[in-house]
Amino acid sequence: MNQIIIDSSLTQICVALMENEDLVEVYIERKNNRRTVGDIYKGRVTNVLPGMQAAFVDIGLKKNAFLYVKDAIFPMHVKQFKEEKVSIKDILKSGQDIVVQVIKEPMGTKGPRVTTHLTLPGRYLVLMPYNNYVGISRRIEDEEERKRLKKLIDELKPEHIGLIVRTEGMGKGKDDFKEDLNNLMRIWENIEREKKLGLAPRVLYKDLDLLQRTVRDLFTSDIEQLVINDREKYKHILELVDILSPHLKERVKYFNEEDEGIGIFQYYKIENMLNDVASQVVHLKSGGYIVIDQTEALTVIDVNTGKYVGNIDLQDTILKINKEAAEEIAKQLRLRDIGGIIVVDFIDMEDSYEKEEVLEVLQNALDKDKTKTTVLGITKLGLLEMTRKKVRERIGTIVLTKCPYCQGTGSVLSEYMIIQKIEKELKRIALHTNAEAVAIEVNPLVIKVLDSENGMLLKDLENITGLKVFVKGNDLVHANHIKVKAYGSMERVRKTVISN
Repeated sequence: MNQIIIDSSLTQICVALMENEDLVEVYIERKNNRRTVGDIYKGRVTNVLPGMQAAFVDIGLKKNAFLYVKDAIFPMHVKQFKEEKVSIKDILKSGQDIVVQVIKEPMGTKGPRVTTHLTLPGRYLVLMPYNNYVGISRRIEDEEERKRLKKLIDELKPEHIGLIVRTEGMGKGKDDFKEDLNNLMRIWENIEREKKLGLAPRVLYKDLDLLQRTVRDLFTSDIEQLVINDREKYKHILELVDILSPHLKERVKYFNEEDEGIGIFQYYKIENMLNDVASQVVHLKSGGYIVIDQTEALTVIDVNTGKYVGNIDLQDTILKINKEAAEEIAKQLRLRDIGGIIVVDFIDMEDSYEKEEVLEVLQNALDKDKTKTTVLGITKLGLLEMTRKKVRERIGTIVLTKCPYCQGTGSVLSEYMIIQKIEKELKRIALHTNAEAVAIEVNPLVIKVLDSENGMLLKDLENITGLKVFVKGNDLVHANHIKVKAYGSMERVRKTVISN
């Protein structure tokens, strides 16, 4: 059973994609830190670097965006760029205005990466301005269907506009594509108007938020239900589904945490799975395990037999562990959104056919991943090399923050995850007790976040739960923990807080 479970809280929205009760993808968007990938800006070139064949572009964010030469050339000139040696200084000048789209989020000390090759995704199509290309999703494998779709799109395609049929377009007719294309063309025409108005840097187009993208990109025919714990957002999703996929409307469900007496992620057993996302060690069902070591540019995965001893011989044991590990590695890359260079140290295999068998298992498992992954093969040292496109920060860097107890060598839950934990506990107290007030002790790091935005987070918590909330910072409280005491009398908690 494939499901989308959405946990909406005060500070963030967390989308979990489940396949047969197994967590396979996680998306988190904080309300004060919306993602920028897909957004289109009118920017200004601040610096051209011929030695790096790149330029920096001010698009109005904290850090300037980075633009490679191949991303600065209009699609119709890419062939010329490949045939001739073109310098970035021949294309861009400092102070020049340029329209760009974010293709990679800011990560660490690096600003966002941008391109002039704009793309606008719809339900069934992706529109590419300044391009005459027609493409079909590689996930649509039936050759007759591919020919049908290409012929249909060739008839609809406007001049100097490229189109790609998305996987969800399989089996759709001309009217479906025409409606989607009209919507995308309206967006593009608005961008064309906006770029002529106002000075750079300024935003021309913002991509959909996480909820809208979930409905557009993830809520497809193979999803049996989409469940969310926020009534207002549930209504908004119904309206959007009614426009995009009315036949799926009955699959949208509202989860009432007050009636159920339990949080949505706890009910669907996602909480523990989410806590395991940043774990370095992943145990396999057979008793073996893999160890995942991540740096900013490189991820190394080591496969170990652990407790598994097999039933036949050593060679058979090694093959079974490696095949199981291959499937788990593909799942973990997708779940953790690991990108960049990836090196896998499988248990040594002597026979070439065994290596091919493991590679086939890995490749089949990677086929489920929407993000492009390239398997380069096994080196002479017996290490498998692969690359995966890096678009956003790894899920571990969102869920966790640097640990103050070990000078950044480990991690603890982020302050926002702790605030979410507080919210869940307050809701539980309001639902199951007659308490009027609550005293909470947290690490001072959490206090800083609660005090931001003029204390509105704390006021929102009180409004939602009907409880009077007193929060106190305590250095002795671990960054991952909260201490909560509920009181039937508001005067009693006030005296307790003041006396302490």
